[in-house]
Amino acid sequence: MDWSQRLQEFVTLWVVIDPLGTLPVFIAVTAVLDAADRRKAAVLSVLVSFGILVFFALAGSWLLRSMGISIDSFQIAGGIVLFLFALTMINGSGHSDAHTTPETNPVEIAIYPLAIPSIASPGAMLAAVVLTDDARHDFPDRMMTIATFSLVLVFTLGIMIAAGSLIRFIGQGGASIISRVMGMVLAALAVDLVVNALANWLQLPPI
Repeated sequence: MDWSQRLQEFVTLWVVIDPLGTLPVFIAVTAVLDAADRRKAAVLSVLVSFGILVFFALAGSWLLRSMGISIDSFQIAGGIVLFLFALTMINGSGHSDAHTTPETNPVEIAIYPLAIPSIASPGAMLAAVVLTDDARHDFPDRMMTIATFSLVLVFTLGIMIAAGSLIRFIGQGGASIISRVMGMVLAALAVDLVVNALANWLQLPPI
């Protein structure tokens, strides 16, 4: 086993999945949930993210090639989706006091926005494709890559579960402030994804 390659993959996946960066989003969208529903949303979001990343690790490259979709196009589309989600965080439209709305349903929250686009972000999907594309004829190596991002997801789950005490401390007001600040950060990240993809396509220098 090439431990240096595994370490490089772990660092790459840690950066693109960004477990610590998921924490403010988790706090913002689960502030109205009770402790049990927060844990449910955290676990489901990680399971959904795992399934998505496994799919892209095993079949993502083939799927994009078979549909004639370039990596740059996929990155631009992901950046647009991420930007639209960031706008909902900035505008505060992702919160409601009615417990029956989708925004306060832990299953809905686990799928969107936690699993997509926060944990299984466009960058994470792209990383799953790129890191396994060179090993598409080496199944054991692919499994090691999947095990590596599984470890990152375990850390992500632990961070989200530990967020309960912080949510109780900051309250809904604090969560609302964090939501809007992180919305601006996510919007900037989304623009960066689109600009970098366009720069790569047009062979322009990075900004």
